[in-house]
Amino acid sequence: MALTLTSLAQVAAFDFDAVIDVRSPAEYAEDHLPGAINLPVLDDDERARVGTIYKQGSPFLARKLGAALVARNAARHLEGPLADLPGGWRPLVYCWRGGQRSGSFATILGQVGWRVELVEGGYKAWRKLVVEELQERPVRAPVVVLDGNTGSAKTEVLGLLAAEGLQVIDLEGLANHRGSLFGDMPGGQPSQKAFEGRLATALAGLDPARLVVVEAESSRVGNLGVPKQLWAAMCAAPRVRISAPLAARADYLARAYADVTEDPTRLAAVVERLRPVHAAEVIETWRGLAGQGAFADLARDLMERHYDPRYEKHRARFAPERETLVETPSLAPDALPPLASAVAAAARRLAGSARD
Repeated sequence: MALTLTSLAQVAAFDFDAVIDVRSPAEYAEDHLPGAINLPVLDDDERARVGTIYKQGSPFLARKLGAALVARNAARHLEGPLADLPGGWRPLVYCWRGGQRSGSFATILGQVGWRVELVEGGYKAWRKLVVEELQERPVRAPVVVLDGNTGSAKTEVLGLLAAEGLQVIDLEGLANHRGSLFGDMPGGQPSQKAFEGRLATALAGLDPARLVVVEAESSRVGNLGVPKQLWAAMCAAPRVRISAPLAARADYLARAYADVTEDPTRLAAVVERLRPVHAAEVIETWRGLAGQGAFADLARDLMERHYDPRYEKHRARFAPERETLVETPSLAPDALPPLASAVAAAARRLAGSARD
């Protein structure tokens, strides 16, 4: 039995006991359907072997070898992760385009007695929905951008806006990156395709009647590109800008980036990456502050010399009359909830003005 994918919302609401990606580990690592587990019927080397034989003009030999490998790997899965599953277990299975790999595995599972379904068109059908959402459809909800210089606690405030009744798209969370040279996160970034799948799912779930707030970013978050429809919406959107004193921002950065400052080697390596755009004496000043453990002073100097000038240059491209300033004297933890309330109120006013 084959399941036709018609929307991203359908995928998010799957009612199966498991979604199984039978592609090779490398294919799965690049991207996969949300929540899918990987039970490959051909590993990376086996897939390459079969493909080479096929391209050398021996489709029959390739299929024969593939069938033997699939059977062998399917047996390992049946004796391993699937060994203790009950008779009523209901899996959904897919491969690259819903062909031989998923069909073969589904046949074996069906013979066991499980109620297995296949994804018609396989992973390619999912990817088509993602591309349509990101490249062809305008963002469903009215967009407001949350802006502010480095250290303005934008990401934390964004996380508090849901409690204020607003929709949010957390690009940095989806990209697993804090959007700066110091922004690397444990586990690294997903692939571009995996990022796009996460983002497309979030966009497809938006309520068109409610505004959505997106943090100001460049067109890239770390190594990942923001898709064109969302980027266009962000460029055209009204902005709420958090304004906080430099000292408050420096203290906030020292607190928020404790994982970086606690690793002297990592901190020194990031400072070195700024050498091509700053004089040697500036780099040595920053290295000295890092070595002394003067992290708030380091953050302050980095913002004054590097980040703030670049933010102002980038911000000059947007219309100032579509921006609302929200000022705060403090970015201490207890100051952030009231700041989020003020940001939410400003965002609603901006969205209302844009509709008028």
